Amino acid sequence: MQIAIELPNDFAAFQTEPVLRMEISMSYAIWLYQRGRVTLAKAAELAGVSLYDFMAACKENHVPVIDLTRDELIDELNLLLPT
Repeated sequence: MQIAIELPNDFAAFQTEPVLRMEISMSYAIWLYQRGRVTLAKAAELAGVSLYDFMAACKENHVPVIDLTRDELIDELNLLLPT
């Protein structure tokens, strides 16, 4: 799907078209991920970047990529540790 938006000329002059497309795609993917509408992997795909690069972008935008409570994390770690 392609969506067209109008931007004022002075706003669009700050970036080249490819950079602007990338920034808009990344922002929308982060927005969708933050609201739980897509998975981390799907958001990375929508943004057109690797999973690692998407996780780095989330970090830059203060969006957590690990959503576990302390108790859930302890339970997960206990499964990994030999008893």
